[in-house]
Amino acid sequence: MIILGISGLSNALAFKQQCWPGLDPREYRIAQGYDAAAALLHDGKLIAAAAEERFNRRKHTGEFPVLAASYCLAEAGITIQDVDEIAHGFDYSPYRELYSMDPLTADLYQRVFSREALVQDVANCFPEFPADSIHAVPHHMAHAASAYFTSGWEDCLVVVIDAMGELQSATVYRGCGGKLAKIREISANHSIGILYSLITLHLGFDFNADEYKIMGLAPYGSPERYRPFFQEAVQLRNDGTIRIPMLGLNRDREQRENYTATRDYLQRNLIPARAQDEEITDKHRDIAAALQECLEGAILHICGHFGRETGLRRLALAGGVGLNCTANGKLLQSGLFDEVYFQPVAGDDGVAQGAALHRASLAGEIINRRFPVPLFGPAYTNEAIEAALTHYTDQVEVTRFAGLQETCSDAASLIAQGRVIAWFRGRMEYGPRALGSRSILADPAHPEMRDRINAMVKKREAFRPFAPAVSLEQVHQWFDVEPLTEMPYMITTVDVRPEHRSALPAITHVNGSARVQTVSSTDNSDFHALLKAVGAATGREMVLNTSFNVKGQPIVNTPEEAVETFLGTGIEVLFLGDFRVTRKGAVQ
Repeated sequence: MIILGISGLSNALAFKQQCWPGLDPREYRIAQGYDAAAALLHDGKLIAAAAEERFNRRKHTGEFPVLAASYCLAEAGITIQDVDEIAHGFDYSPYRELYSMDPLTADLYQRVFSREALVQDVANCFPEFPADSIHAVPHHMAHAASAYFTSGWEDCLVVVIDAMGELQSATVYRGCGGKLAKIREISANHSIGILYSLITLHLGFDFNADEYKIMGLAPYGSPERYRPFFQEAVQLRNDGTIRIPMLGLNRDREQRENYTATRDYLQRNLIPARAQDEEITDKHRDIAAALQECLEGAILHICGHFGRETGLRRLALAGGVGLNCTANGKLLQSGLFDEVYFQPVAGDDGVAQGAALHRASLAGEIINRRFPVPLFGPAYTNEAIEAALTHYTDQVEVTRFAGLQETCSDAASLIAQGRVIAWFRGRMEYGPRALGSRSILADPAHPEMRDRINAMVKKREAFRPFAPAVSLEQVHQWFDVEPLTEMPYMITTVDVRPEHRSALPAITHVNGSARVQTVSSTDNSDFHALLKAVGAATGREMVLNTSFNVKGQPIVNTPEEAVETFLGTGIEVLFLGDFRVTRKGAVQ
């Protein structure tokens, strides 16, 4: 059986722009349906998956993922006629009557949320596909399926926490025997994800996009000053749920759409909202610290309660909140569970895979194995790369190596010399992290490296840390974990060993932590070979690893995008497959 999973709500942004013209551009992020993606399953096995943003180059786009879907079909060598089902990671049909209560929400339902809108989207892009083979999957069920059916576990607790699904903000399931049974859900009226995003907006960043910046800012502050505010704001209940009364202040349609009553409450009772270009002060840092502490407490409360109630000692986590690496680290360290699996594509792009997995499970086609490093996007042969480079002969000089070993040796030598390189090799990552296929790499031992990369490429806030990628064999030497601890997804923070913090300034955050990615020879072999070469040159099988893009741009997908980004930044050397690319006239 071949199933194409999709995520996103293609009409959501246009509907909001039409009905609420003149908003601050950042307020248009307060909507459902961003991060559209496509994922293709054949007999329960993931063949290809990618976010639409990597193809249409519009970051976080929610547009129907026709380009991502077309890639998936091409990767599998099939056409849409070969697909048995399309599975979509939203199902608003149970709430049709609720939305019919006033004309505006009825119009919203029909144009954005309805099955008719979905069927029309599919017909616009794949007119020959039969409507009765299109299936809607509840949003949190899709998230849960993405975690449970890739955990490798027969029996575990599955927790989904995000801003909201259809009407839910958190849902708890028991995964057992290939089935997911719902235990409890928390309404979006008490969403810790929405609260975190609203305060992200209040602090001058983007709702539903920049929450990771607050996570990075938090260690620079102290939670004490604003802890009482958040303790009152988020109430932990004895039944494992939470209540957030300030989200209930939004009574009419206007208030609910943009959370204006809650935002007014923050304005009056917290601090005035920060403008985007305004200086970040100690108050902003302290609010970030208290908010992060509050989030961690809520996650531990929910997961811990239902872990105790069910007796389950394994946890699989998904939903956008599952991308909060610091909270994930606290959950790992809590001792509440023997094992925790963080689904690496935990946001809504992962819902495409989850929707397909759910439908495959109903057909009895799931083989529940631990998700490998999610390299399911396009790859380009050396011949395709060489053809792309012919368009830049007047701008670049190109050296071709005999194969992986020579390429890694040359790249490692440059990293050891303190050069900043871009590394483009193999299949593109599915999900938000660059995991060694579309990466910018450098030596983490150089004290100025973080500032250099920010200045030459990333143009991002100085408080945000960079992550290390380290060989699985050496992770325990540099980080406070047991030998061979696997953290392949760059989704968890752990402590840098105190004796090494001063020697690894470019990846050690102000609180001594790092967002570690372990790399093994079995599921990320080319990148592992590079780390081995770096180890031979520096004594550390480790690099600073950040995504190959500039601020506001999706991670690069094609060789042409890689060259254009390289030429438009201060990256010193670009490795495209087995080619080294430098600017004409540059000092080697």
